[in-house]
Amino acid sequence: MSKTIPVQDQRWIANTLFHSGKLRPDLKLWYEPPVPALIYHQTPTPDRFFTHRLMVWMPYHLWKVRMSCPACGKNLTGYGVHKRARKVLDIDRYYLMVTETLRCTVCSLNYLSTSQTVRDQLDLPHQKMFRLILTRKYACDIRVIRLLRDRTLGNSPARLVRQLKENHGEEWLNRLAHYLGECADFVDRPSLFPVVCQEPPEPIDIPTSRWLLSVYGRDILCRIDHIKASITSTFGTILKMDSTKKITKKLAGHGRGTALWVTSIGNEVGQILTSVLSVQEGPGLDRMVAGVMERYRQAAVPPPVLLYVDCGCCVSEEATSKLQTRFGQWPDLNIQLDIWHFMRRLAVGCTTDAHPLYPTFMGCLSACIFEWDAGDLCLLRQAKRKQLMQEGVPAITDLLVDRSISKKDLSLYCRRRTRGEEATIRLIERLLQELGGANGRDLMGVPLLDEVRMEHIWRVQKRHVKCIQDLPGVPLYTEVGTTKKAGVILTRYRCARGSTSLESFHCHLNRFIPGTSANALNFQLYLLEGLNRWNQDRGTAAVTSKPASLLTYSGDMAHCVNTNSLKVFGRPFVPTFRPPAKYTGELLGVDYLLSQTGQPLVVDPDSEEIENMLEDVDEGEDEEDEGFGEDETHDVTVSSLTDDPSFSVSHFLPSSESLSSTWPAAPPAQPAPSSQAVVSTLTAASSTLAAASFIQPAPSSTLAAASSTQPAASSTLAAASFIQPAPSSTLAAASSTQPVASSTLAAASSTPGASASSDESLALDSSGMPGMDRVDSLAEYLVELRNQPSLALTNQQVSNIVALWQNLLDYDKQRVVFAARYRSKLDTGRFRSPKKRQEFTPGVESVKRHALTTTAPLAQWPDCCRLIETIFVRLCAIHKSPKKKGTGTVSRWDLILGDYRKIRQRILANATVMQQTNLQLVDVSHTTLVQWHNRRVKRQDSAVLMQGLQLPSQLSVAADPLLPANVRPPSAPPHSGPAHQYHLPSSTVGQAQVKRKRNITSAPAEKPQTQRQLFPAPPPGAQLVMLTPMASQGLTGPVLVAAPQALGVSLSSAPPAPAAAPPVQKLMPVATQGLTGPVLVAAPQALRVSLSSAPPAPAAAPPVRKLTRHVPHNTCKKCGQFRTAETGHSQYKGVVYCPSIETVTKEQWLEEIKKKK
Repeated sequence: MSKTIPVQDQRWIANTLFHSGKLRPDLKLWYEPPVPALIYHQTPTPDRFFTHRLMVWMPYHLWKVRMSCPACGKNLTGYGVHKRARKVLDIDRYYLMVTETLRCTVCSLNYLSTSQTVRDQLDLPHQKMFRLILTRKYACDIRVIRLLRDRTLGNSPARLVRQLKENHGEEWLNRLAHYLGECADFVDRPSLFPVVCQEPPEPIDIPTSRWLLSVYGRDILCRIDHIKASITSTFGTILKMDSTKKITKKLAGHGRGTALWVTSIGNEVGQILTSVLSVQEGPGLDRMVAGVMERYRQAAVPPPVLLYVDCGCCVSEEATSKLQTRFGQWPDLNIQLDIWHFMRRLAVGCTTDAHPLYPTFMGCLSACIFEWDAGDLCLLRQAKRKQLMQEGVPAITDLLVDRSISKKDLSLYCRRRTRGEEATIRLIERLLQELGGANGRDLMGVPLLDEVRMEHIWRVQKRHVKCIQDLPGVPLYTEVGTTKKAGVILTRYRCARGSTSLESFHCHLNRFIPGTSANALNFQLYLLEGLNRWNQDRGTAAVTSKPASLLTYSGDMAHCVNTNSLKVFGRPFVPTFRPPAKYTGELLGVDYLLSQTGQPLVVDPDSEEIENMLEDVDEGEDEEDEGFGEDETHDVTVSSLTDDPSFSVSHFLPSSESLSSTWPAAPPAQPAPSSQAVVSTLTAASSTLAAASFIQPAPSSTLAAASSTQPAASSTLAAASFIQPAPSSTLAAASSTQPVASSTLAAASSTPGASASSDESLALDSSGMPGMDRVDSLAEYLVELRNQPSLALTNQQVSNIVALWQNLLDYDKQRVVFAARYRSKLDTGRFRSPKKRQEFTPGVESVKRHALTTTAPLAQWPDCCRLIETIFVRLCAIHKSPKKKGTGTVSRWDLILGDYRKIRQRILANATVMQQTNLQLVDVSHTTLVQWHNRRVKRQDSAVLMQGLQLPSQLSVAADPLLPANVRPPSAPPHSGPAHQYHLPSSTVGQAQVKRKRNITSAPAEKPQTQRQLFPAPPPGAQLVMLTPMASQGLTGPVLVAAPQALGVSLSSAPPAPAAAPPVQKLMPVATQGLTGPVLVAAPQALRVSLSSAPPAPAAAPPVRKLTRHVPHNTCKKCGQFRTAETGHSQYKGVVYCPSIETVTKEQWLEEIKKKK
């Protein structure tokens, strides 16, 4: 054992486990190593600074557990400590583990207590105390592997190895710093001889990521029965089936290139019923489908009513599709085509997805299929209207409210349904007719639709319109909670329509397999582990009960806790846990593929082949991990609605005749301020929802400089006497702006406040917000200041700026709400975390990085407010092209930024303007300027192309209310059928028959308890002997007589006592003159001759004991170390100096001892 234990741990472990060469009977499971001394008076040694914890796994010795031999069934007995100690990898340090050997006395076989066959005989609580996973050479603590289970946040084995190296390195350096600090104190002290310190031990290396993956596979392998039972215990009413090729390329080894498809079946809450790898997608899935149908039959669960697929939904009116034949045991199953796949089929008829009208086509195509619930849309509009009122937006119209609704709001708070087969066909045909030909051409003359191809596609796909209609009487929405917005309570919904959740699962399926490839065994283990965790997370979100604070994916421990808590307290401690049903025997994952290729995978944890396959893993340095949470709010069809950059009131529904035949008049919605907006959507279309909401004061408004100002000639004449002449120092360019300012000031004097003016007289911007003429007047005046040579503003200019500012609406006077330059959560990327809440102030790290890396100000986009955007619109109109300057050329953007910075400098340098107004001219960079300009140009081009098109409304409501949404159950229902049986052995603690040593001689009489001897025993001398009274002279009674040691004869006539009798207080008669009675005489130690008449008994020679020294030096009883000069100990006239106890140096101690002596 000494070869496998570090040198610094050998001494204290030997003293801890053994006493007089034997194993101590009172061992513990965990031992902490001795810590360094608080104060060192001698040069320290590195032993106590680098010791490791010790785990003693000896269940037979610790708990007296009864264990049986796996071969013959007889009881096992202890056979001593195993000669090998294991180094176990922990979070920040290694620790040591020693175990015992158990032997069967019948078949003479030895077993280690760490073997799986022995540990399986323990009850589950004692099994979990062994928190190690053993490999051939190393061992790993389960806490390390738990960090690798969750396949999220870039959780790769390479990242875990780096984290372990950092943890171990910092912990070892802390201990090294402590040791070197103590040594440095002695080196600095004056000494006659140089101080020599011992070298510290070398740190233990961290294993590779390949080894961690092999340990992770062993961890999954011990839970594989529960995982399979949990997967086959999943059911659903609405199923989705889809296939992908994303993950098949990761299959390596003998199965490389054999799998072409991964097919999965999910339910309405996002759980996965089964996922298999197959050679082909069609007939190769018959066995999978048969297994799922047999699962429903055995569990007596009603069959599903809906199945969403991406192909094979129908063939014709008379024939039966292959899917219907494959699901023949469910004759009432309705097979529906996923709507997004139907839309993508029609999108193939477009010339390119980069066409400006392509987003409009996809959004209108979705509007031809769906219609929204009137009540839900009314509540959402009401909440948005109140939210805009709280933000101070003036003159809120229905158009402005609809623009503020985002795609996320629609998918979360509004339900929708399909229009019906006839209405859908009529609207799609009209859409194709409207966007075909010359109407669908962009500014370069490229058409949106390939008419020949689109005509063929629509002729083929028209028969699938009936396959995308909602099934009557089947609710597809489930309430998942409520949200309060601006005082209005909105209900959140989850939709079960389509295969969106299954496609989201396929995106994460590739992340279940760590690394870039895996052999068949590891692939199977990783896939099933990911499926189990995915299903449990989706099942927790599908109930209303609060998630348990104790999160575990291990079913055996939760089942054991609930079983025992029901016996003890009468209630389960993990009420959310439901034991899965018995494993149905269905083939999952790679097992299904190997059954098709004729290479079955037999998993035997104890076989050599399985050990080799577990260690054959890929490190996965190039792995990308983008999260493990399903995006429940992502609906591709809603996304296509809101990507349309245009929003024009010229979008109309079909004619009134077709409307009357398609939708009846909508009933009045529930009373709300915005109820008229719901009804108005039936006759006047809203437009696209891609416009940003008015959370910020000025979101991306597109301005028309030519139409933004209104003529005010009469106001100019009326205000001629109000404006004083400009100073002579003012340039003509500045004085040319006086009529504009005069007109605005006159208007301001005539209408003292913005609230006094009527909304009809105010100019609207592109988003429908009034007050644009006043913003443009101030922007025009500020732009004219760019050519002023002086950086200082005159009093008249300041007065004009303040007057123009006061003339703005209250909404435009608000402070600018800057766009966040950070993300509260990462939606895409390597370290995506969609469910994680930040526990600190968001954006702090961004502020630190910016402050440390650059001194430049943070640049904003020009559309942060209407005033700044109008300034840049005018500057863009002034600088339309680059200009030559000497031999070089100044770009258009540099010219615009140069003029803007001149204006900004003049405003910031004037104290009066800064005090009397809230002007915030933010800094704009070259990048933000170009990005804003490109977005603005694209919106304008799309608006031009959309002008005059008669397109369907994208916010049309249903004539009658939708079916009420389902309500989540409070808890998951129990599984049907026989439950999965966990291996939970009963406790046998204290039932082992401990082997006892036989004692041949009779047991000695129990010695009376005597007082502890405080002083050493005196040297052997004379012994007191009781003498029998003889003829005496004048004395009676017993007498104590001391006989000389050299006495060679015995005065006693009685026979000597046996050798076993103690030689103390022997009663002997002696002839003493003048004494009567018994006399105590000190008998000599060595009696050679007996003077009594009895013959002497032969004296038995005592056995000679062989003295064997087990330790090289004496051990100090105070500290447990060797009593040598190397450890700092010393001795003077029997008094021992221990450096760990004494508070003075050895020299001072020696002087004090000499003074006392």
